[in-house]
Amino acid sequence: MKFSVIIPTYNRSGELEETLQSLSKVSTIDASEVIVIDNNSHDDTAEVVGRLSETFPGELRYVFEGEQGKPAALNTGIAAATGDVFAFTDDDHRFEPDWLEASARGLDRLGCDYVGGKILPLWGAPQPSWLSTESSRHRSVIGHADYGPEPFEFGKSPAMGGNMAVRREAFERAGLWDNRLGRRGKTLLGQEQREWCMRARAAKLHGFYIPDMVVYHVVPPERLTRKYFRKWFYWHGISRAVLYENFGVDMESPEETVLDFTKVPHIAGVPRYMYRTFLRSCVDTARAYARGDSAGAFDHEMWLWFFAGVVRQRRRDSGARPNSPRRQELTPGER
Repeated sequence: MKFSVIIPTYNRSGELEETLQSLSKVSTIDASEVIVIDNNSHDDTAEVVGRLSETFPGELRYVFEGEQGKPAALNTGIAAATGDVFAFTDDDHRFEPDWLEASARGLDRLGCDYVGGKILPLWGAPQPSWLSTESSRHRSVIGHADYGPEPFEFGKSPAMGGNMAVRREAFERAGLWDNRLGRRGKTLLGQEQREWCMRARAAKLHGFYIPDMVVYHVVPPERLTRKYFRKWFYWHGISRAVLYENFGVDMESPEETVLDFTKVPHIAGVPRYMYRTFLRSCVDTARAYARGDSAGAFDHEMWLWFFAGVVRQRRRDSGARPNSPRRQELTPGER
């Protein structure tokens, strides 16, 4: 199978260059194509890609996409790709030499439509004492995905966009990425992978976690601060509220949605039960700080920032309830 590696980027030419240098050492890259989608950058991204393309072992192409938004860039990459399988990664990742081979083995062995693998952190500074890699909330912020040594089918957790390989036919059945979601410029809007994976499941597609499909995510010092974590979770709340507005899914556990939120009591556009969770999280945060558990306290605090983002976005949405429940909104092939 031929791979098309698709890398969206925005104003990070230096990091992108190191990513492409790492990618050049991946086995079978000479039989693949790499497409860098410049999402309206104002730095020397085009020059960097042009220079590296002269010595890159496979085909390296530059494509410009002026519509801001990571999903828009990904969709442009798909339109430009000629491969049988699209391998998605980011401009701040590094790769095991067998990355593409492991992806191909997983797709063939499991006969599935898409696969995702491990994303391990490359620390740019010492890990702070309050940051716990045992916390799923903290792992989300640093892009850390390690679900163990055995393959399993994705369900409650979606594949991570920095390490994902999808057969071309899957997008024909489930539709493209939704640009109402996903990072734009310097914002931390997200949830495009989750929404697509939910839509893929609705289209009866199957995706599996492949533990030997490994990439590394560079975590720079500026992301290892409490300020960044608070900002990330605030935007995480905004992103989940956008998902809620458009598709009527549970903001805390979208894949486990069982309620019809058009019938759930709301206060200022937020489901009433979330205010109870807010009060419990306030108490849990205070208790953890009181007993000197800084990591546990900060973990509870993250939910409070998530809730703040939810409230902000629901106010911007004028507090309207979602138009219809998830089972009606997540229709394959409409995006």
